[in-house]
Amino acid sequence: MSNEIESILTENRVFPPFDNLVQGAAISGMDGYRAMCNEADANPDEFWARLARENLVWNKPFTQVLDESEAPFYRWFGDGELNVSANCLDKHLGTPTANKTALIFESDDGKVTKVTYKELHARVCEFANGIKALGHKTGERAIIYMPMSIEAVVAMQACARLGIIHSVVFGGFSSKSLHERTVDVGASLVITADEQVRGGKTIPLKNAVDEALGMGGCEAVSHVIVYKRTGGQVAWSEGRDVWMHDATANQASQCEPVALSAEHPLFILYTSGSTGKPKGVQHASGGFLLWSLLTVNWTFDAKDSDVFWCTADVGWVTGHTYITYGPLAAGLTQVVFEGVPTYPTVGRFWDMIQRHKVTVFYTAPTAIRSLTKAAEASPSHHPREYDLSSLRIIGSVGEPINPEAWMWYYKNVGGERCPVLDTWWQTETGAHMITPLPGVTPLKPGSCTLPLPGIAAAVVDEAGEEVEQGKGGFLVIKRPWPGMIRTIWGDPERFKKSYFPPELKGYYLAGDGAQRDKDNYFWIMGRIDDVLNVSGHRLGTMEVESALVAHDLVAEAAVVGRPDATTGEAVVAFVVLNQSLPEGEEADHIAKQLRDWVAREIGPIAKPKDIRFGENLPKTRSGKIMRRLLRVVAKGEQVTQDVSTLENPAILDQLSQAH
Repeated sequence: MSNEIESILTENRVFPPFDNLVQGAAISGMDGYRAMCNEADANPDEFWARLARENLVWNKPFTQVLDESEAPFYRWFGDGELNVSANCLDKHLGTPTANKTALIFESDDGKVTKVTYKELHARVCEFANGIKALGHKTGERAIIYMPMSIEAVVAMQACARLGIIHSVVFGGFSSKSLHERTVDVGASLVITADEQVRGGKTIPLKNAVDEALGMGGCEAVSHVIVYKRTGGQVAWSEGRDVWMHDATANQASQCEPVALSAEHPLFILYTSGSTGKPKGVQHASGGFLLWSLLTVNWTFDAKDSDVFWCTADVGWVTGHTYITYGPLAAGLTQVVFEGVPTYPTVGRFWDMIQRHKVTVFYTAPTAIRSLTKAAEASPSHHPREYDLSSLRIIGSVGEPINPEAWMWYYKNVGGERCPVLDTWWQTETGAHMITPLPGVTPLKPGSCTLPLPGIAAAVVDEAGEEVEQGKGGFLVIKRPWPGMIRTIWGDPERFKKSYFPPELKGYYLAGDGAQRDKDNYFWIMGRIDDVLNVSGHRLGTMEVESALVAHDLVAEAAVVGRPDATTGEAVVAFVVLNQSLPEGEEADHIAKQLRDWVAREIGPIAKPKDIRFGENLPKTRSGKIMRRLLRVVAKGEQVTQDVSTLENPAILDQLSQAH
């Protein structure tokens, strides 16, 4: 059996960069891109030092760029000092940006609130002073469990200002998940809200905090600060619980930012491991901020006139990098949205782009795929019914975007005049790593294309040797970069084992399978643990999913493996159709059609053994498909994991019927 992951999908469409975007782009033309790559390759330290000096405001200049003495625990600009919040807010004071709109907040019910950079700075300072007055200090940890809001950004920025390390927990997570993270991080402060509002429904947050803190092991928590979002009823613990408006009342609108080592931890963000407890990914202040700002400028070609909208939640890394830190450091105006894309209509995103004149739109493939189905079913809310002419760049984040969803997005949202930026990166990488650049890269639907300057990406086999073009293998990064993960909080051994296995020559292991085509473009083939081994062939699930979604009947698909006595593993496909749920003979007929289609598109080896139809796929409230749950369903086992983070737990029963 070969250890290579076989690449079985071909994609021949190529879209050259638009001339109007090449002119004046932050990185302009392939020659400009290659020149920067060459500079980074020739002397990485000088390259990163130049960018850090040009882009960040330092309290104390660094003299050492990269300290590799304790590799893989790399340190960047470690003897330099700066403050992340000052780099996002204070640096704009006294410039025209101070009076520019920083955040356009749209609530679930459509109410719009705007704050300028000057106003945001004042609010962050008042809240930071309120936190200080409660006795919290640099180096402590705060859990932030809040709805999407200006207040969530204020809370994160206030923590960064004081050097309090924050760990944001997505508001859709259960009290059990919140408890695990609070204990692991040793939090002394929790910042939350009474309730959050999504899709017209209120969801309690403070109650979940009380439940989590009541589970034991959270004795270090001395204060819970509560933002009054709805005025809903909450239990109150006198002496511990404080309203956010009371904490900020009468506080000064100036708060001196604490000068911190560039290596001071900025945040800890928990990401699921394939097994065991969640991993606390720790990022440092200077390197993370530099990489966030550079990628906003390079990938999104940030302009002073942009209205930037990243639809992620601050509970995920995308919301850290491309809402709270990168765009503010770049001085952009950005949209922050509380609700869901389907409420009150499936045209909510397109309506908001039209009203706020959004120029750069960044969302997830799962949102695009579900909105494709919704738009085709509800023509009056199709993107073509809205004026999306303000858009100049559209992006995709979270998982690979299959070619057909890419084409729909390109045609219907971008009007065939906006590049689709399929960005590959991870919680651990801090910001974009492999992505098209609007002024540089010819686009291929489904490919994240080329690495950014300074990023030495490669596809290797199990011994760390680079594989030939067209062959699949492990995606690795061969050299350190400033935005990289520093450690797993409290578990350095797990950090080394997970990301720097000794057999891979000290390269960073991304955990994704990939291949490079004849133009050296990268194609992500899914997680290494999402590789199927069918009759000795190693197939990436992403490619089978892409083939299924290319069929006219299919809106969404997720593919997993289950043990099979004959082939080792069998392909199981969970499919959402562009029509009502089929039953009986109709379901069997469509399942056969789809099997034959996959056999034609890829080859008989990839034909799904089981096809399960559902009205939806099991997704978290952020739109992420829970493939781990699908593996349990595929095996016919009982789901025992916590499903409280799912938007639609009942869907698991529907998907248990095989065809």
